[in-house]
Amino acid sequence: MNTMKVLALTLLITLMHSPLFLSVTVSSSKPKVEVHEHTDAVLACEFRTEKDQNPRIEWKKKGMGVTFVYFNHKFTGQYANRAKMEGATLTFHSVSQKDSGEYRCEVTASEDHVSLGEATVTLNVLVPPHVPSCEVPSSVFVGSGLELQCKDKLSVPPATYRWYKDNKALTPSAETQYSADTSKGTLEFTSVTKIDTGMYRCESSNSVGAPKSCVAKQLKVIDYPLNMTVLIAGAAAFLALVLFCCICVCVCRRRGCCKKRRK
Repeated sequence: MNTMKVLALTLLITLMHSPLFLSVTVSSSKPKVEVHEHTDAVLACEFRTEKDQNPRIEWKKKGMGVTFVYFNHKFTGQYANRAKMEGATLTFHSVSQKDSGEYRCEVTASEDHVSLGEATVTLNVLVPPHVPSCEVPSSVFVGSGLELQCKDKLSVPPATYRWYKDNKALTPSAETQYSADTSKGTLEFTSVTKIDTGMYRCESSNSVGAPKSCVAKQLKVIDYPLNMTVLIAGAAAFLALVLFCCICVCVCRRRGCCKKRRK
């Protein structure tokens, strides 16, 4: 019995001194962080070492390349005056959309058998809707096709859109002469008529903040000018006359009319 106890104690001591127990371990209690714009973001990083009591801690941001955020016991560049460290946990103050991305916490314990450990934290900064840009022409001719465009490039998650005419929401259906794409922000008319004249505006919205709308713009649907109508009618008549003459010549040649006249 005593022999078994001695063997168990020996095995325990061996395991405690094995490389498995002599490595730094790094993790994050919250690997995905979502916060609103202009608030603080906490990027958690916890670590444990077996021997090294003063490990080196670094934070990096991954993008097109790798950017140092915290290096050599201090923050770099733009992070110098708006971040703090507590242990290995990083806190950003008043974040913006530019801060969104993937960050890596690295802990180097040179005295441990496996000296490097790391954890990844993804930060997503949520942005409420901004006033969208709306493209509405001042006038368009009757019967023309038309597409109105609306875009909010800043909101996160991406905004959805709704169009209004004279402050009434437009709801496309099988009976209407227009269609709307709520994700792209377009309002498309197949053929405009006089009743489509009015004040148009677009509203962008997402789950983060209150909807925002552009200033309403006047759209007028007008008739073609008389001189334009005459010109189009004249051109159509000329083309019809030329086509008629060509047909007559072809028919005459097939029937041999031209040869008989020559004889």
